[in-house]
Amino acid sequence: MTVIALVGLPGGGKSTVGRQLARRFGVRFVDADAVLETRFGMPIKAYFAEHGEAAFRDEEARVIDELTQVAPDASLVLATGGGVVLRPENRSNLQSRCTVVYLRSTPEELFRRLRHDTQRPLLQVADPKARLKALYDERHPLYEAVAHYSIDTGRPSVATLVNMIAMQLEMAGVLPLPGAQPPQPPQLP
Repeated sequence: MTVIALVGLPGGGKSTVGRQLARRFGVRFVDADAVLETRFGMPIKAYFAEHGEAAFRDEEARVIDELTQVAPDASLVLATGGGVVLRPENRSNLQSRCTVVYLRSTPEELFRRLRHDTQRPLLQVADPKARLKALYDERHPLYEAVAHYSIDTGRPSVATLVNMIAMQLEMAGVLPLPGAQPPQPPQLP
């Protein structure tokens, strides 16, 4: 059983890179935030507004506990929410059950990517750049502590990031993943 879990700040590329990693490795991709939205029956932003951050973090912890326990002959790539590391039980489950990759981005890079985003509840403030800096200061040490590997996102393409992660995991002996299926060529009509 192998779960490759991606952690990092909002906008760091966890979902985008995760989808491509899963495709490359021939395993299932799961976005923890998408699972939560399905369970809530509403967007995270609406859930935050209606129930608050504490209730959201409680549900997130339940989902992370479930998703980090897969069958011994299966593997998946898991994109986590940016605040997943705030709860000690999440950090423990990620670190002990997964291979954790921190997609490290600077607050300036993230602001450039997210400056027009209206869906992330924690960035709906007067000064989102300052908020990203505060999130980085608070969470960066937690990401570093939980991660087995760190990759600077900077300006590389998604394909380059996937290659960098794959190379790290291959050198560490994590690949090939149990239960992986080779990518299938596209079907021609």
